[in-house]
Amino acid sequence: MNGKPDTPLLDKIKFPADVRKLAPEQLQDLADELRSDMIYNVSRTGGHLGAGLGVVELTTAIHYVFNTPKDKLIWDVGHQCYPHKILTGRRDKMDTIRKGGGLAGFTKRKESEYDPFGAGHSSTSISAGLGMAVARDLSDSDENVIAVIGDGAMSAGMAYEAMNNAGALNSRLIVILNDNDMSIAPPVGAMSAYLARLLSSRSYLNLREFAKNIVKHFPKPISSRAKKAEEYARGMATGGTLFEELGFYYVGPVDGHNMEHLLPVLENVRDAAGGPILIHVVTKKGKGYSYAENAADKYHGVSTFDVGTGAQNKSVPKAPSYTGVFAKALINEARKDDKIVAINAAMPSGTGLDKFAEEFPDRCFDVGIAEQHAVTFAAGLASEGYKPFATIYSTFLQRAYDQIVHDVAVQNLPVRFAIDRAGLVGADGPTHAGSFDVTYLASLPNMVVMAAADEAELTHMVATAAAHNDGPSAVRYPRGEGTGVEIPENGQVLEIGKGRIIREGKQIAILSLGTRLEQALIAADEFAAKGLSCTVADARFAKPLDLEMIRKLALEHDVLITIEEGAIGGFGSHVLEYLSNEGLMEQGLKVRTLNLPDIFIDQNSPDEMYKEAGLMAADIVKTALLALGHNDVNSTQING
Repeated sequence: MNGKPDTPLLDKIKFPADVRKLAPEQLQDLADELRSDMIYNVSRTGGHLGAGLGVVELTTAIHYVFNTPKDKLIWDVGHQCYPHKILTGRRDKMDTIRKGGGLAGFTKRKESEYDPFGAGHSSTSISAGLGMAVARDLSDSDENVIAVIGDGAMSAGMAYEAMNNAGALNSRLIVILNDNDMSIAPPVGAMSAYLARLLSSRSYLNLREFAKNIVKHFPKPISSRAKKAEEYARGMATGGTLFEELGFYYVGPVDGHNMEHLLPVLENVRDAAGGPILIHVVTKKGKGYSYAENAADKYHGVSTFDVGTGAQNKSVPKAPSYTGVFAKALINEARKDDKIVAINAAMPSGTGLDKFAEEFPDRCFDVGIAEQHAVTFAAGLASEGYKPFATIYSTFLQRAYDQIVHDVAVQNLPVRFAIDRAGLVGADGPTHAGSFDVTYLASLPNMVVMAAADEAELTHMVATAAAHNDGPSAVRYPRGEGTGVEIPENGQVLEIGKGRIIREGKQIAILSLGTRLEQALIAADEFAAKGLSCTVADARFAKPLDLEMIRKLALEHDVLITIEEGAIGGFGSHVLEYLSNEGLMEQGLKVRTLNLPDIFIDQNSPDEMYKEAGLMAADIVKTALLALGHNDVNSTQING
């Protein structure tokens, strides 16, 4: 007998209120079951594994100590939220996570009352938590607000902006720093656990407040020295001086996998009065699953896998990924030009720059989760004659828009933006979709914006960006494997602002930007089967537009359709403005724009998302036939 109950504890847990019915000594058993349940579920669905495994005990302890959902629990980024979802009424839906119509891979307000704030991008939890804490104070309420943030997310300036503001406002806010990588803490053991428990205790806090009140009556030089002495004495013992300087009361480090250490600290902090408190919790990413613990990335993101062996069921790609093609092309250009440097924001493998760094370690810079800094850092390099490629996912580049405008475009500095994950990205859903980059970049003076239709075009566009030194430029490309076209060894430098005609016809013109070109060609085949003649053109550039080609398409066809993997206000809008200003739509031309709809599209496979968006070949055909007044629109059946 091992003393464990016959019925699994997790089967008795529907919501956190059920967790709070358990005895403290049962919580580790519950955490062990929770970890096993999570491994089982993710093995079938794929998703984010390592981060969630690292916070199983912490998640269990928080829901045990705090009265969620009245007490607000905010997870930063959300990669680690799977155990939280299991404990908050969503266990029976975990097999749907990141799938169409299923659970989101991150926290989501409309999904559960236990998700008070949506996540996806990093370093937002402290700001959101402070907003909730101030709202509570203004409403004379009494709930706790707990923001959990990882050490990686603490590399972003927004976290420190929020902490600085929290220290100044002195609102009661609990921040839990989940430290699983940076090793900013001394070894965690019995002494540090004792100190954390002591420093978070009500008796110590009351004594500290009493001492502070007495010191207020001392002459200023003495009171100032006393305050600093107390802070630095605690800082030497615990490592929390930085947080104290920002106005937080620091507690820790605490072993995040030891319930006997976690529970009393969380209870002390829950019951404490006063301003913001930071609890420094040390955890191990991938904890409890040896294959995750031993993997280089701690199984951060996984496909489905075999629990017994840890082997992931990764499909063999039919063609190289766009990310891989970009990396190879950039390395090739860098071999020819020692002024080329590369920058990423904590995504070296995701952007392919890990390969670049292997060959050019002194010319590759990972700046951490700091996109604003990445862009201005690149601008500084460009101002001194270097050729920086700021390689950042489209969704994350949004965080640095002011820097793109002010530090790059206004000064006309030749920063090259390599924009990965353009368009809809699938399982990560709307928080990670690259929907807006054409819209927010093509509106800027001096900016050149390219979109690759396939892998060969991406290779040419990398060469074009490397050669373009008259101002900023951007090339966007999607996630995933390419189309399988032949990839040239060396990219050709394209003429700026010039598109290409792929197929010529007379009645319908399809002007594509980006990888929807494949669907445009499928649509053209369908038109041919219906006896309709179709031109297919690849714009290549959203800015500057190929005005000569657009004019020719407008004058020589009855219908002109633009299609792009971007939001309203992007490529199609620029084409419409040109046609309108030139009076080309007054001559009987019918123009239609196909772009992402004005909604956020939930997670699904990319193909299903593009079907929902209306950007498939069938949508092109339907749009053209309606414009031409054909009555057989609804009978159209197209593969692809």
